[in-house]
Amino acid sequence: MADTELLGIYLNDHLAGSSAGTELANKISEQYADTEFGPLLAELAGEIEQDRGTLAELMTKLGIEQSAVKQAAGWITEKLTRVKLSDAMTGSTALKRLLECETLSLGIEGKHSMWLSLREVRDRYPALAATDLDALAKRAEDQRSRLEQCRLEAASKAFT
Repeated sequence: MADTELLGIYLNDHLAGSSAGTELANKISEQYADTEFGPLLAELAGEIEQDRGTLAELMTKLGIEQSAVKQAAGWITEKLTRVKLSDAMTGSTALKRLLECETLSLGIEGKHSMWLSLREVRDRYPALAATDLDALAKRAEDQRSRLEQCRLEAASKAFT
């Protein structure tokens, strides 16, 4: 079996990012619930939360302990992002929405990259070999694609 030390560092970084992404997805889902994108954002928030759970379960199966320090850093980062993405800092509700969608989109892209990276080494780790990484990567692609509609609409409103 391959050593999991470096994999643990990598997955803990992604878990921290996933926690921040879950918080952001839930926030914008609630914030824009009354818009045309409310149902989409609510669906994405639920899926992102499920993906975070999948990652946490996978870490447990791999015998990788969750880093409390990295989880705290992810939580703090998300709270700082809320300040950065406020109307006061952006000067515009429309620009704030665009930046929120882009931040979430980047997080989904990072998750997609993680699933692909894990797919590359799955033969070395039985827990990875037993996980449908192809389906998880495809789901991330789908999430990113669905969010793009919201992001482009936000761009249109922000700059016109």
